[in-house]
Amino acid sequence: MDEAVQRFAKEIVTDVHDGLSDIPFSEEVFTRLVLERLEEAGHLEGTFPLYQQGRVRNAIYRIDGYAFDEDSSRLELFTTIYREELPPVRVPAAEITKAFERAIRFVNACIEGLAAQLEPSNSDASDLARLIEAQGATLASVRIVLLTNGIVDKAAGSTDWRDRKVEFDTYDIARLQRILGEGETRADIDVDLQALTGNPVACLHAPSPAGEYDAYLTVLPGEVLSRIYDKYGVRLLELNVRAFLGLQGRKSVNAELRRTIAEQPAMFLAYNNGIVATVDDLEIVNDRAGRPSIKSLKGLQIVNGGQTTASLHRARRKDSLNLGNVAVPVKIIKVGGADLSEMVASVSRAANRQNTVQLADFSAGDPFHQQIEALANNTWLDDGKGRWFYERARGAYLAAEQKAAYRKSEQQTFRAQTPKHRRLSKLDVARYLTAWDGLPYRVCLGGQKNFQHFMQRMKDSAPPPPDTDWLKRLVAKAIFYRAVEKKIRAMKFPAYGAQITAYVVSGLAHKTGGRMHFERLWSRQSISPELEQLAEAWAPQIDALLRQSAGQRNPSEWFKKEECWADILNKLPALSDPLPAELSYSGVDSGAPAATVAPRAHSVADYERIDQCMKITPATWLEVAERGQKAGVVHWKVAAICRTLASYAAGGWERKPSAKQAKPALEAFQACEGAGVFEGNARGQAASL
Repeated sequence: MDEAVQRFAKEIVTDVHDGLSDIPFSEEVFTRLVLERLEEAGHLEGTFPLYQQGRVRNAIYRIDGYAFDEDSSRLELFTTIYREELPPVRVPAAEITKAFERAIRFVNACIEGLAAQLEPSNSDASDLARLIEAQGATLASVRIVLLTNGIVDKAAGSTDWRDRKVEFDTYDIARLQRILGEGETRADIDVDLQALTGNPVACLHAPSPAGEYDAYLTVLPGEVLSRIYDKYGVRLLELNVRAFLGLQGRKSVNAELRRTIAEQPAMFLAYNNGIVATVDDLEIVNDRAGRPSIKSLKGLQIVNGGQTTASLHRARRKDSLNLGNVAVPVKIIKVGGADLSEMVASVSRAANRQNTVQLADFSAGDPFHQQIEALANNTWLDDGKGRWFYERARGAYLAAEQKAAYRKSEQQTFRAQTPKHRRLSKLDVARYLTAWDGLPYRVCLGGQKNFQHFMQRMKDSAPPPPDTDWLKRLVAKAIFYRAVEKKIRAMKFPAYGAQITAYVVSGLAHKTGGRMHFERLWSRQSISPELEQLAEAWAPQIDALLRQSAGQRNPSEWFKKEECWADILNKLPALSDPLPAELSYSGVDSGAPAATVAPRAHSVADYERIDQCMKITPATWLEVAERGQKAGVVHWKVAAICRTLASYAAGGWERKPSAKQAKPALEAFQACEGAGVFEGNARGQAASL
């Protein structure tokens, strides 16, 4: 067996042992760990670890996790085989077959009413069973994925099930090492065009004069592109280039694409600009007339036209549109003498300058992520002995660790300075900052989708470059989020621990106006017992609010909606004195560097006033400033504060009032109310507060 695979297998077992403090069973730790990392790598989306085993008609059913994509009506079930043996051993074919059969049995049981038999009725398993029962007849696809740290000979397959195909896929230790260890290579994307179309695809060959590349112009059926995307998903776009598909401002484009597919499919070739792709290699054969045709592609990367590809996939999967008459122009570039990585990036940048995709959309090379990496490398903890590791590119931590392993002393130093629990990925950063910014429903979308929204927000808001103080606040938020996550995991909620975590963090951030003693968290690298107790007290209350809000809806889908957050926002639990040290004493105000703000004590009353301020509209704050000052009941300095709060409110409270601002502003609001200076909507709002 390859030495790299053995080393990775040992690493996995060590990580599983480390995780047993939170979860008592090795298979559950392995499942959670692998699902998180595969989602981070872009292979999976919206996954939920869920161990569920039982009997139906004396036969055992079992799953270890699932993912459901509502848009595409796609169900994925995960089943796990985990062993402690090192080096990894081969998993018998009979055991693999049994694992797949047990997962299919679970789907059948759900369709036949398993939900009614599961207790408690508000568990992850019962919710999933109800979802499958409701969606069973309309499921577009079902995929069962085996996760194992063993070796598997046959990785994929399919079987007939209820008039459709169930696909089987496997992530064994060798495949996991390629993806999560050394990092997946482009060669892992292998497209057999002859198998997809029935024949090699005719093309026009246009070599470059100096031999830097070979270009091939061809036309692919829309159905073929959709199926390629169905298999490889965002890896076609993100594996090397990490192109980001913007989520804003694209509705008109997608609507036009859909209209063409639905109403004039034969005109798609004429109307669409097509796609640009790069490949590591391609197999060319000649037809009977001696003309070149493409039989297969290796290392396919779509560097321009990802939106077109994804839209075709959605049209077929979600909208059930026929792509039979849709043809897409394609330019395929095989890099020759030029540097492959640089050529891919250059083609991406040049192609995307022609449309609305920005250079900042290539996230791994985005200056924002490069700056975080540089800051993390050069910002040491207060003891001067350790730092955090920002994994800008997937697999960078493992690569750095392996580089240090050439000398034992260097390896020990690396692990002491940057242990695994101080590793931050791009998805981690997006998760922690999004939750703290009051967008828990975005966190519930899953790692990749939340990251896309996060990058769009960054692009739209154009914040100043991160600095050392910013990094310390980021780490403080990471420490807080992870502590809440660990506590909620230990509380063993029957369902939705990850969603409860996101909503608890967002709820506390909202209640405190986004204020916390970040310097204390940075210096101590842990939260206080009092703050942990506060999170523990909030968790069951947030769980109850989420359940109440979901009602008869599917909870996992409802928690992803902004309406869910809006529904519980004004029902959040109350704070009470004495507050934890992180909340009662703050050295940071409104995200400003600690050196610029005088430390001050905070009380529950301070946070209540901040909360009240954030319930008042921009127009009302302007009325307080203008009418209050004109009536002589608001001092001009306080009127200026009210105008500032109006600007905060207009910005969706991305910036939040400080305690020092909230007190005089609310007093001014109350003075205006008492003097009767409000009119119209402002008067109604004053009456409601």
